[in-house]
Amino acid sequence: MLKTLLKSVRQYKKETLLSPLCVVVEVFIEMYIPYIMGLLIDNGINKGDMDYVRKMGLFTILLTLVSLVLGASASYFSAHAAAGFTANLRQDMFYHMQDFSFENIDKFSSASLVTRLTTDTNNIQQAYQMSIRMAVRAPFMMIISLVMAVTISWKLTLVFLVAVPVLALAMIMIIKNARPYFPRIFRAYDELNRKVRENIRGVREVKTYVHEEEQIENFEKSTSKIYKLFSRAMFIMAFNGPVMTLMIDAVMLALSWFGAKLIVGHQLATGQLVSMFSYTMSILMSLMILSMIFTQLMMAQSSGHRVADVLTAKPTIVNPTKSPLTSVTNGEIVFDHVDFKYDKEDAHYALKDIDLRIKSGETLGIIGETGSSKSTLISMIPRLYDVTGGAVRVGGHNVRSYDLKTLRDNVAVVLQKNVLFSGTIKDNLKWGNENASDEEIVQAAKIAHADGFIREMPDGYDTMVEQGGNNVSGGQKQRITIARALLKKPKILILDDSTSAVDTKTEREIREALKRDLPETTKIIISQRIVSIKDADRIVVMNHGQIEDVGTHDELIKRNDLYSSIAKFQEENSK
Repeated sequence: MLKTLLKSVRQYKKETLLSPLCVVVEVFIEMYIPYIMGLLIDNGINKGDMDYVRKMGLFTILLTLVSLVLGASASYFSAHAAAGFTANLRQDMFYHMQDFSFENIDKFSSASLVTRLTTDTNNIQQAYQMSIRMAVRAPFMMIISLVMAVTISWKLTLVFLVAVPVLALAMIMIIKNARPYFPRIFRAYDELNRKVRENIRGVREVKTYVHEEEQIENFEKSTSKIYKLFSRAMFIMAFNGPVMTLMIDAVMLALSWFGAKLIVGHQLATGQLVSMFSYTMSILMSLMILSMIFTQLMMAQSSGHRVADVLTAKPTIVNPTKSPLTSVTNGEIVFDHVDFKYDKEDAHYALKDIDLRIKSGETLGIIGETGSSKSTLISMIPRLYDVTGGAVRVGGHNVRSYDLKTLRDNVAVVLQKNVLFSGTIKDNLKWGNENASDEEIVQAAKIAHADGFIREMPDGYDTMVEQGGNNVSGGQKQRITIARALLKKPKILILDDSTSAVDTKTEREIREALKRDLPETTKIIISQRIVSIKDADRIVVMNHGQIEDVGTHDELIKRNDLYSSIAKFQEENSK
């Protein structure tokens, strides 16, 4: 995990090294000051030597100023290094996620990926900053303080032989009992993030169905779960404070008792006892800082594993390593006994023995009941998923032999869920081809029957699209996404129920325009409506992940019970 995460330090290595270096020098100076104070008391104040007091006082002030500068520098370098490291970490995660296949995204879930990019990286940042500053400072302070304490009086140092093991044992017990809660807390964060995103994205449905109270209740359950888990973890970790305070008081009391005896026996000077108190506080404060560091590292460890899981996840769909094809000659598609299942361990196949050939330029309709794997079938063509068995060929070549960008530029897919991004309508259309001219944009919009309503908008093609496309209707959004796909000038165009929100007249005009203006393009239309596909060259009837029948509308009406029953039902309901 650490090796994976630390790769993101990169240009911040210098700051990462400078911060602990400043800390080490600062600690040496700070630990030397109590020793000087002891000398000042014993050799200056007790003997009435004011010159010695002034000289050592000025020296102490100088050391304090140097320590202050080093402390400030260490804080600056650690903050700069931690912020830069985390920025790189987020960047590396985001860039790596762009190569994820649908299968990778299904594994992590989008809500969890957002949590890992935000909450988890924040935890790592805090732990990293603490590690290169406080985690260096505390051990050095403790070691140097112990050495100085032994130098002053090895007898008084024996007090720590009792205190340190007790504190260490308490810390181990606290960490052992608190650690299991943190993975559960972050999973609860994922769940909360998912529910919030669903609520915000579906706010219109929530209000339409008057489900505000139910959504609030679900939100409160998630936050309550996080609260309870975090409270339990913090309750356990809260024992650290009382234990530490008890040990500090006990050690101070022991030092006062035994130190007084040593002074009376002329085995210890007053100034030395004062120095011992300072070193004792330094040792105990170091232990307290270490306990805080361990607490932060516990949280960061869980976050680190979650982030490392993303960074080390291998995309399940990658470019071929040897001479990938960089052009698609035609739109012919062949499904050669294709099998597919989403989970390799699952016995259930989403697609089973799909054997189908689609000619270049052909218009193919696909229909079937909900859950018959229609969308899954077309996902194999642009390699949104890879087949489990068999092969899919485009233009005479296995899709796995193509460069991914080449394949997906030539296979334009308009999915069921139409997504528009913040920006102008023109910006959204240019997702299909960033170099498209205004004439090409308008032509694509005309084929998709989007040009008319776009021109009626306040700023035409320069009209701003709100987040998620909330200022355009469902039908308008579908037509914009169809135009966006057309700008790719694809060899294969797949419309996955992408005209469901368009009226039948406009839908028919879109189909006619596609047939007229894109005669060489293979067109695959998935629809629940018979009227949307009845004029296709052929129609595929899907049932439970298999092809039940293939034929024209008239042929299927006569021989296929499923198709004819759908047609009859829709015809009766349209009257």
